Amino acid sequence: MKVDLFDFALPPERIALRPAVPRDAARLLLLDGADSRDLSVSALPDLLRAGDLLVFNDTRVIPAQLEGRRGDSKIGATLHKREGPRRWRAFIRNARRLKQDDAIDFGEGVIARARDRGDDGSFALDFEGDEPVELLLERAGRMPLPPYIAARRPADAQDQDDYQTMFAAEKGAVAAPTAALHFTPELLERLAAEGIEHATLTLHVGAGTFLPVKADDTTRHRMHAEWGRIDAATADRLNAVRANGGRVIAVGTTSLRLIESAADATGQIRAFEGDTAIFITPGYRFKGIDGLMTNFHLPRSTLFMLVSALMGIERMQAAYAHAIEDGYRFYSYGDASLLLPSRD
Repeated sequence: MKVDLFDFALPPERIALRPAVPRDAARLLLLDGADSRDLSVSALPDLLRAGDLLVFNDTRVIPAQLEGRRGDSKIGATLHKREGPRRWRAFIRNARRLKQDDAIDFGEGVIARARDRGDDGSFALDFEGDEPVELLLERAGRMPLPPYIAARRPADAQDQDDYQTMFAAEKGAVAAPTAALHFTPELLERLAAEGIEHATLTLHVGAGTFLPVKADDTTRHRMHAEWGRIDAATADRLNAVRANGGRVIAVGTTSLRLIESAADATGQIRAFEGDTAIFITPGYRFKGIDGLMTNFHLPRSTLFMLVSALMGIERMQAAYAHAIEDGYRFYSYGDASLLLPSRD
């Protein structure tokens, strides 16, 4: 499909630079079959049914943004996928100054060597020393805010909390699963009181989620792989919910992509552990989910293609036009949508 079909104009003032306070005060655009309503995230217990189950991504964002030097040259690195105990694949700023085996000094005693340049211009970085890389990043790294926020303000101490979900447990993401940023313990309690439960899986979100689609046709775009895991007990639980007439609602495109990666042709969700590079565009038949809660995405992005596959391109273009006109806040710290497609 032509990538132009997924384009739209977004005024810069619609990009949220801070999250709503409290978190569940964010606005929520409900698309339920043919119905459309403007609500707030706090209304979620009234919008779902007893027996439904929300699926959250429990990945935790690591301080994956590094600034260093190779000789007299400044080098920036954004880690995006772990490739070994001491090796991370990274997008490099000022990469023309970097050669194979060069050492980059990131300060605080953190040194890495550039290895294995990829076709996409990324490098593998081998971190020197014996300390766990996680400790090195805690010393020298900083929170990797999305580029559309980082271009307008620097990361600060507030982002240490704002850019982690309440479910964050498994370290390894370089971007937050932002739909879950809207949830609070109080909201979960209200959902549970209505018979709406939740489960977690793990998908370590990579920086590739922010890369623009440069091809003019979706068939020519290559997704970056991300590592994920659904254990057997969670897979069985999701299957049981659907067998009993409940709906599996993915909270965030990361949860959805992993569930769909783990679902077989019959819709049964299997235990899964490994990389997924699933790319969902219109025409895809969803197998493992019945709905999606997600934020508002970039134009021409793989994530806008995904929601268009779920609800239809014309429906999502109209919904986004309404959101822009009505003052919804976009992207990672922005408002949310609840997408419940009609089922024949």
